[in-house]
Amino acid sequence: MSDSPLQSLKKLVKQIPAIGPAIAYARGQSRIKKVAPAKARHDFHGSTPYWEERYRAGGDSGTGSGGRLAEFKAEILNEFVASESIASVIEFGCGDGRQLLLARYPKYTGVDVSPTVIEKCRTLFRDNPVFSFVTTEAYQGETADLALSLDVIFHLIEDEVFNSYMSTLFDAALRYVIIYSSNFDSESAPNAPHFRNRQFTLWVAGHRPEWQLIRHIPNRYPFNGDGQETSVSDFFIFAKEN
Repeated sequence: MSDSPLQSLKKLVKQIPAIGPAIAYARGQSRIKKVAPAKARHDFHGSTPYWEERYRAGGDSGTGSGGRLAEFKAEILNEFVASESIASVIEFGCGDGRQLLLARYPKYTGVDVSPTVIEKCRTLFRDNPVFSFVTTEAYQGETADLALSLDVIFHLIEDEVFNSYMSTLFDAALRYVIIYSSNFDSESAPNAPHFRNRQFTLWVAGHRPEWQLIRHIPNRYPFNGDGQETSVSDFFIFAKEN
């Protein structure tokens, strides 16, 4: 008998990235010390070691989790949660929690592969009784009205990891899925082995055809070369057919 998507995801937990940074890091502009392309590729041993080391060293989730990009995301998400009477939200790849400081959700579960960042979020939101956080390894298949994926998909480098993540994301949603990401294919660059664009809508059409794309919201600040203030990500909102 083949493993369920959740079982497959747990087997791959050591490969699954946390919420990723904005395009600046894909262009080799990371706040972490740059290395030559060959060395960057050689030193990349998987997504989780990369992000866990980053968080342990005091790094954050990237420029997309702060400033005007974070405000844009919060505006769209908070309005949607209110207008659709969303009772619960689950996010896969919650990162360092900076984006959540702007969130207005009635109930929220953040899931992330990094134990370091999960502990950070638990501390940051210790006084918020409706926010909870769990590692990917400890995730038990909880569901919510709305499942979120924000700046994560282009950090799913391995195909098997991508497939498991997408299955888990959609299986966790009762009503809606919102993805904030690029939506075109490109291989990772030598100096950014942790970044790979994917046309994920093809996966949805092929593997979860009951989920329909009901709205595409272009980024208010589309990427123009400034990785600090602009992004390749757009919003894609899916609803499940009755």
